[in-house]
Parts: sequence; structure tokens; C-alpha cells
Amino acid sequence: MPSSKTATLGFGETTVTIGRIGHGLMNMSTRDPSDVLPDETAFAAIKMGIDALPEGAQMHLNTGEFYGNGFSIANLELVARFFAKYPEYAPRSFLSVKGGMLPNSVKADGSCPENLRRSVTTIAATLAPGGKKMDLFQMARVPTNVPFDEAFGTVVALKAEATSRTSAYPPGLGRRIEVSAWSYEEETKKVIAAAQELGIVIAAYSPLGRGLLSGTIKSVDDIPGTRRLPRKLTRFQEEAFAHNAEIAEAFGAVAVRKGVTASQLALAWVLNLGPHMVPIPGTSCVGVAPPREHAAADVELTGEDLAEISKVLEKGVKGSRIMDGVPAEKLRLWA
Repeated sequence: MPSSKTATLGFGETTVTIGRIGHGLMNMSTRDPSDVLPDETAFAAIKMGIDALPEGAQMHLNTGEFYGNGFSIANLELVARFFAKYPEYAPRSFLSVKGGMLPNSVKADGSCPENLRRSVTTIAATLAPGGKKMDLFQMARVPTNVPFDEAFGTVVALKAEATSRTSAYPPGLGRRIEVSAWSYEEETKKVIAAAQELGIVIAAYSPLGRGLLSGTIKSVDDIPGTRRLPRKLTRFQEEAFAHNAEIAEAFGAVAVRKGVTASQLALAWVLNLGPHMVPIPGTSCVGVAPPREHAAADVELTGEDLAEISKVLEKGVKGSRIMDGVPAEKLRLWA
């Protein structure tokens, strides 16, 4: 069922059709204790996103073993509660889970097979009460303590073990990286090009520039909670923010002239990078993304539109997309 609104994960007979716009779940759980999101609010947002999909497509839901305050399993537990309450949405969802870190941390450990096996087992056990199994396991970072081939070999072995127990096993290949109109570095372009050549889907996280491109954040004070990641990024510090906010305002003006929302324009820009691009905006309340943001799949960007956006972005974003003083090489985001 290939179309502008769907993408295909996997190869040959083991393929899954997913919607071109997915749903990142992290912000439903990584919140200030004073701002706990009620389950039903989170559940309503997830359901609306799935219900907005074309018939026959699955919603790409992304969670992580450490998506909770203190890098806990809180988000996995929320996902399990959702599917326990709404089991009819399980076959309409494609669930990818990031793991491979040390427990309650974001330090990569690809030891073979100890930590990866522990991670996969923890994820499976946490999801079990909901009845929905993980469809895709993703190593959150490339480990530095063992060769990548060795770590990947462990994942392959774990998949083989799962396959021997059930005929339902993950069919797809996917890569999760940050992509947006102002997070589009040379390495990002290379990964996107290589993925398209290999038939790999890119799950593009933070496609709305962590809220700034969508127009929902107009000042530093608009960033909810002191624990949210944007407050730690240099591009959201006072000096850089004023410059970046001007770019976001000009981006929003393009959206107004186009007759779409700023969020729709930002998502359409990512979708325009290739048929294998699946942006996964983070959503934590009803009406922010689904179904309004899913309409971005219907937005066609002309050469004139793209030229206008490029002109807006010529000023260049100030600040890093990662935490100050932590180079991408150290995080091994691209290795």
C-alpha cells in the first residue's frame, strides 16, 4: 500500500506498512513530578494518532527503556497500561523501543551478551502485562566498549532466539536520528542518503525543533519543567534563543503564507527529504499532533516553498542540538 502517507519497513515477505508520521512517547513520562500526565490524557493522544492513519497502516510508536525521570522504565510501563486497556490498538501499532544502556542511565553498554540481553529481557517483561510485544529493538547509542559488529551480533542472536519461539518477529530495519529544518548537518544528510539507498526507514525525532519550529515555544519560559532536555541545550540558552526565535518566527510566516500550521510545514519539510522519512514528533496531549499534524502528509512543497524556507534558514542556528560540552563524537551518534 505505498503512498505519500505510508512507508514500508522490512524486506521481501516480511514487511509492515506504517504511517508516514509516527509518535514519540518520551515526553509523556519525562516530566516534572508536579506535572504528571494522567493516563487517559496520554492514551487519548495515542488513540487519536492511530485513528488518523490510512486504513491498513500501523502507527510507529517510539519508546525507550530509559524514558522516564531518572532514566526509569516509566514510559514502558505507560505503554503496557495503554495496550492492556485498549488491546484493539495493538495490531494497529508498530512499537520500536530504544535500549542497550546501563540500567537507569544513558551510558551505552553493548557488552555481549550480558547487557543487551538484560535490556531486551527487561523491555519484554515490562511490556508483557499489556500484551503488546516489541516490534523493533534499537540500540540507543553505538557502544564504545566492544566492536559494533560484536554488539550487533548479539542483537541478531536475540532475534533468532525470539524467532525460534514464535513466528511473529520484527520484520523491519529502522534508524532513529534527529532531523528537522535546523537539525540537518552533513552527517545527517549522509545517513539519510545511505538509508534510502539501503531501503532503511529513518525515524526522525524532534522534527519540530523541540517545539520552537512549531511556534509553541516563543520564550525560554515557555519550555515546560526544569527537567525537560531543551533547557540544557545551548540553542535554548538566552543568548542563542533570541536569534533562533527570529528564525522560527520567519519559518512560521512561511507557513501562514502557505496556508498551513508551522508544525505541518516543519513535518512536510522532513517528509520531503525522501519516501523513507518518518518523522516522530513528541506528543503529550490531545490535539497537539494527531490528527492535525498528520495532515502534513498532504502538504506539497513547491520549489518556491523550499527556496523560501532555505532563505529563512540561511541565518544559521546558534547553539548545539546536544548538551554543551558533549561532542557528537563522544556520544557516538553517527559511528
